[in-house]
Amino acid sequence: MSAPKSLLIVEDDPEIRRLVSGLFRDEGFEVAEASGAEEMDRAMARTRPDLVILDLMLPGEDGLSICRRLRGDPTLPIMMLTARGDDIDKVVGLEIGADDYLVKPFNPRELLARVRALLRRSYAAPAAAPRQRLGFAGFVADLDARRLEKNGEWIDLTGAEFELLVCFLQRSGRVLSRDQLLDWVHGRETGVYDRSIDMAVSRLRRKLGDTGGEERLIATIRNAGYLFTATVAKLP
Repeated sequence: MSAPKSLLIVEDDPEIRRLVSGLFRDEGFEVAEASGAEEMDRAMARTRPDLVILDLMLPGEDGLSICRRLRGDPTLPIMMLTARGDDIDKVVGLEIGADDYLVKPFNPRELLARVRALLRRSYAAPAAAPRQRLGFAGFVADLDARRLEKNGEWIDLTGAEFELLVCFLQRSGRVLSRDQLLDWVHGRETGVYDRSIDMAVSRLRRKLGDTGGEERLIATIRNAGYLFTATVAKLP
């Protein structure tokens, strides 16, 4: 039997913290709690969690600053909580590396489902041989190790960014709508104002050095979505 997954909940509201902690403990998770950055740092020094649930509105160091620090570990999934209507916080949070977000007030069961989906994507068991390695435009994507390299250097991608890249690599030459990408990457349907995929594409372009011009790796197709233009080859 596999060991239970561990969560760190960073939330200054004690009622929400108790609610979320109880929800996940009842589901068999190991849960640590922190009311702010200092308590979070002490908890992280003791043990690295499998996932962090991070509130944005915190006393002292705010959630965006904490998220930026946590993203120093690109393999650590981050679920961001934000106040209803704070669209700019959602956009900025995704820009600096949060893997998913949920607005307050939220449905606890939806939070549980989102966290489980993030953990499945981030800690999926590697496939049996042969290893899945894809090459494109001088890059090598190792789908089993979840690594992207170019000229021997590791490109730092978050879990959500790597999932997005895999979607493009496996469907190169096809126009993919925002709805399709959001469903494949985050496992949910898009909303009218949901810009998380646009932000993820922007971050991925930047990390791929896809800065524009006629030969974009990820082309925007007006009123349709995105098209991955590079030739993709399977590597030994």
